[in-house]
Amino acid sequence: MTALTRPAPTRPAPPVTTPEGGRAPEPQPAPVTTGTATLFRTTPLLLDCGQPVNDIRLRYHTYGTPRPEATLVLHALTGTSAVHEWWPDFLGPGRPLDPQEQYVVCANVLGGCAGSTGPADLPRVNGGDPPLTLRDLARAGRALLEHLGVQRVRVIGASMGGMLAYAWLLECPDLVDRAVIIGAPARHSPWAVGLNTAQRGAIRAAPGGEGLKVARMIAMLSYRSPESLDATQAGQRVPGVPAITSYLHYQGEKLHARFCERTYCTLTQAMDAFQPTDAELRCIQAPVLAVGIRSDQLYPAAEVQGHARRLPQGTYWELDSPHGHDAFLMDAQDLPGQVHAFLNA
Repeated sequence: MTALTRPAPTRPAPPVTTPEGGRAPEPQPAPVTTGTATLFRTTPLLLDCGQPVNDIRLRYHTYGTPRPEATLVLHALTGTSAVHEWWPDFLGPGRPLDPQEQYVVCANVLGGCAGSTGPADLPRVNGGDPPLTLRDLARAGRALLEHLGVQRVRVIGASMGGMLAYAWLLECPDLVDRAVIIGAPARHSPWAVGLNTAQRGAIRAAPGGEGLKVARMIAMLSYRSPESLDATQAGQRVPGVPAITSYLHYQGEKLHARFCERTYCTLTQAMDAFQPTDAELRCIQAPVLAVGIRSDQLYPAAEVQGHARRLPQGTYWELDSPHGHDAFLMDAQDLPGQVHAFLNA
């Protein structure tokens, strides 16, 4: 039976104090490791498109002491494996990702551009980049966990990482104990596919950087809500230039400086092509916490909730933020406490 509930708000535990009433010393930082694993050296990974590939590189970060059980973090579309850089509200003592208590692993996905094998490194198929699937990404990630000695995982992902969590649940049911899916549906709606199609169209119309900047501008509008932009981008930043205009240009330039347009196209196509059926969702047996965001324009909360209803052990919770899809990064509120409680249930 699917549980569609709003659990009571929870927050991380208060600071530990000494018997004399003073604050206890802060715990020492847990070990942080970064590395690049080369996988499938002898036996290739067979991609869903039929192309075998060897020597796949995955760049990763780990936090905490290695052990057979881990918490696997799946990053968003333009994210990296460096969780401490983009999700500080979730990583640290007393937080959902506590390296003092857990072994936390995050890898830049296959097809990414932050140290992992990207589209340019893969054999071309029919004269173009091979079409990757989210299931391909999950199988590559599983090989990394085996390389690290991990046998069981709890999975947490937001945005693209949330969709990828669904792929892990379907592709690796023997490996995943439970999963948290934040701001992500099980499959893209025509609205989401249309937005990605427009972004890829901009990249192909203006290759070399300008198209990627425009794609990022389109994406940023879908990541925020009208009320969020009204609150944060009203007025003029430069005389004669609306704040929203300079904001979007800034975001486009920033992404162009660090990201690859071929990766952008490859990963958005993989997301669009991931269309698990309701019957497949009903076969997922692991407990899942699905989090919708009240003002999300890209993946409306009702859509996230609707897919959660298909899960035999699905629980739904909604983040009441005005800041749209990006609220999981900029306005987490009680979300870390909810995730902490679920992962440790």
